[in-house]
Amino acid sequence: MTSDTDDRLTVRFWGVRGSLPAPGPDTIRYGGETTCLEVLLGRRRLIVDCGSGARRLGKRLAAEGPASVDLLFTHSHMDHICGLPFFMPAYDPSFDVRLWAGHVPSAEVHREVVERLMSPPIFPVPTTALRACGFRAFKAGDIIEPQPGLEVGTCRLNHPGGATGYRFRHAGHSLCVITDHEHGNPEIDEAVERFVLGADIMVYDAMYTDAEYPSRIGWGHSTWQKALDLAERAEVKVPVIMHHDPSRTDDALDAIGEEMRARCPAALVAREGAELDA
Repeated sequence: MTSDTDDRLTVRFWGVRGSLPAPGPDTIRYGGETTCLEVLLGRRRLIVDCGSGARRLGKRLAAEGPASVDLLFTHSHMDHICGLPFFMPAYDPSFDVRLWAGHVPSAEVHREVVERLMSPPIFPVPTTALRACGFRAFKAGDIIEPQPGLEVGTCRLNHPGGATGYRFRHAGHSLCVITDHEHGNPEIDEAVERFVLGADIMVYDAMYTDAEYPSRIGWGHSTWQKALDLAERAEVKVPVIMHHDPSRTDDALDAIGEEMRARCPAALVAREGAELDA
């Protein structure tokens, strides 16, 4: 790699949908896979969440050959972990796959959650087959060091069962991933605003619109309008909405994107397969 490449902070979107995969003719342009982001910090790679989009990412990583992989979970709801049993590097002992979680009290509880997912009659392959994987736990709000000299900021989010946001920094650039999060808790909202302050890119949970939200209070998600409000207050350069409702069509997301750009020309709607540099 060139030195220019080493200075890049890049995020690739392998899955941008929420709740459950939504393939079909109405979701072709933005994609139907659930949450999975690949974060490249120069030569280093991290993954945020292991939704259904992780299957294709895992296939590509397996083809590239053995590597160390840090997989940071925002939380353990099905749409964010359902790709793990289909993530090829997890089964290959020539890989080192570290599974991080900040919403559980211990690494053992983290392992138990995955064991519940991968147990009969739900799934035929046990977690003992994940020979590359090691489980890690931390407290949301800590600064973690997944790799030597690489510090990642974390923050607590407002979501049923708990969730964790992440801030990545590299070569003067920054990326924040804030999903799944529901606005409305003043203490958490203030902490999130401080956490994303001045970020180059903020990927934010915008499953709903302001018009839809009143009937979904307490479900653990936010709106694209609140994403832009936060971005304006925190001086975020590029707000990106993600965790799209599975019923949200490509045309509907196009319309939301137009409304967003009328307020903030830099705003983007996350699209499966897209790549952004901070």
